[in-house]
Amino acid sequence: MNARDAGLAYPSRGAAWYAVIVLMVCYTFSFVDRLILAFLVTPLKHDLNLSDTQIGLLQGFAFAMFYSVLGIPFGLAADRLNRRNLIGAGVIAWSLMTSCGSIAKSFVMLALARTGVGVGEVALAPAAFSMIADTFPRERLSSAMSVYSMGVQIGAGLALILGGFIVQAVSHLPPVTLPWVGTLAPWRLTFLIVGAPGIFIVALLATVREPLRRSSPAADGAATSRAGLASAAAHLLQRWRSSLGLSIIMACQAMSNYAFGSWCPAFFERVHHWPKGRIGLTLGLLTMGCGCVGLMCGGRLSDRWLRQGVLEAPLRVGAVSLLGVLCTLVPAMLSPSVDLTVGLLVPAVFFLALPIGCSYASIQMIFPNEVRGTVSAIMLLVLNLLGLTLGTLLPGLLDDRVFHDEQMLGPSIAITAGMASLVGLAAAFLTFGPYRRDMAVMRT
Repeated sequence: MNARDAGLAYPSRGAAWYAVIVLMVCYTFSFVDRLILAFLVTPLKHDLNLSDTQIGLLQGFAFAMFYSVLGIPFGLAADRLNRRNLIGAGVIAWSLMTSCGSIAKSFVMLALARTGVGVGEVALAPAAFSMIADTFPRERLSSAMSVYSMGVQIGAGLALILGGFIVQAVSHLPPVTLPWVGTLAPWRLTFLIVGAPGIFIVALLATVREPLRRSSPAADGAATSRAGLASAAAHLLQRWRSSLGLSIIMACQAMSNYAFGSWCPAFFERVHHWPKGRIGLTLGLLTMGCGCVGLMCGGRLSDRWLRQGVLEAPLRVGAVSLLGVLCTLVPAMLSPSVDLTVGLLVPAVFFLALPIGCSYASIQMIFPNEVRGTVSAIMLLVLNLLGLTLGTLLPGLLDDRVFHDEQMLGPSIAITAGMASLVGLAAAFLTFGPYRRDMAVMRT
C-alpha cells in the first residue's frame, strides 16, 4: 500500500529533515572514503611505483567501473526493497573495502580494493534519492536534495582536512605491525582510520524510518507505472531528450568537480610546495564553507524559480554553475600567483557546488516514483563513466602524455574543467525546451 492510497500526508518537517541529515552523513563518509586517495598521491607513487595516469585510474575508473554498472541492479533493488537497509549494507561494504586498501601491495591489489569501495557505495544514491522524493513535496525537493548533497562538500572537505592531518601525523610514525596483517608503512594506516566509522554510521541509519512509497500522477495516459528495468527504459525513451541532456550536463559538472577534488592537493604540493596540513586545511575549509553555501543557494534558487513557473529551473542553475566554473576555476589553475589562485577558488568552489542538489532533484521531478531508483542508477552510470572517470583521468593523462611534466598539473586541470564547462553549457541550452515539456506532463 502506498501513501496516497492510505491518504497519509508527508512526514512531519522534523522527521523529514532528520532523515535527510542522516542520509547526508552517509553521503559525507562515502566521499571521505572515495577521495582520501587524493592525499596519498606522493607515497603511492613512491611505494607502489605508480604514474600519474595510474593514480588517475585508481581515483576514477577503478572506482567507477563497478559503481556505474552495478548501479542498475541496485536501482532496481531500491524500487522494490527496503531502501534504508539497502543503504546500511552498502555502508558496511564500502567501509570494509576502504580498510582493505591498507594491505595493497601493487596497483592491481589497490585497484581491486577501490573497486570494492565503489560496489559498496553504489547502494546509496538511488535508494537515498527515492527516499527523499517520498519524504518531501516537489516544491521543497531541490532544497532537500541540496541538504543531502552537502555530503559531497562536507565529505570532500573532511577528506582534505583529515587527510592532510592524518597523512602528516602518520608520516612521522615508524612502520606499524598488526596481527595477521604484518608490517604496514605509516601512510597505509590512513585507510584503516578512514574505514573505521562505518559501524557508527550504520547504527545512526537504523534510527531512520523507511518512508512509504508515494504514487505519482500518471503520465501519457497510463494509470500507473510498474517497477522494473523495462518500465524504466520505456520512461527514459519517452523523455530521451531530457534524459540525454541531463546526463551530459551532470557528467560535465562531475568532470570539473573530480578534476578539482582529486588533483588540487597534488597541484599545491608540487607547484607551490605547500605542506600537506596547510593544503588540507585550506582546501577543506573552502570546500565545506563555499561548497555548502553554493549547494544551499542552488537549491533555494531552483525552488524559487519553480514557484515562479520556470519549469526548467534546475537546468538554469546548472548553466549558471558551468559558466561560473569556466570563469573562475580555469584561470585559478593557470595563475602563477598562489594568492590569486586561492582567491579565485572561493567563487570556483561555490559554482562547483551550486547545481548538485537540484541536478539530482531534476531527475526525480520528471519520472514517476516506481522507476526513480532505476532511472537514477542509469543516469548515474553515465555520470560516473564519463564525469568521474574522465575528471580524474584526464589531468594525469595530460601530464604524462602531452606535457610530460608533472609540474604542468595546473594547465591539465584547467583544460579538463574548461572543456567540460563548454560542452555542459551547450547541452543545457539544448535541453531547456524538452525538459519544460516533460515537467508539464508530470504536473498534469
